[in-house]
Amino acid sequence: MKKGEIWIVDIGSTGGHEQQGIRPAVVIADVVGSVTTIIPCTSNLDSLRFPFTVQLEPSLKNGLSFASVVVIFQLRAIDKKKLKAKIGFLGKTEIKEIDVMMKKMLGI
Repeated sequence: MKKGEIWIVDIGSTGGHEQQGIRPAVVIADVVGSVTTIIPCTSNLDSLRFPFTVQLEPSLKNGLSFASVVVIFQLRAIDKKKLKAKIGFLGKTEIKEIDVMMKKMLGI
């Protein structure tokens, strides 16, 4: 698994306002062992009103079926067992846009 890949993940139920359930997610880092870092996506375009979000349009390359929002502020580590299927990958421009937003959000 590599940075920029898009996978269907089963986050499960989390409660509160965290993204949950089965959804696409962008892989950010393949962490040591059985854990990886992802950013969940949502098809709810209203999420663009929040800071630290990036919109993706569906394409054959990324495998998305709908316009989606990468919800960067919901960055999280998950067990690799929650990764169900690779559906596509992002281009260098999209990865860079997400990287810039992540750095801004984290203050680095």
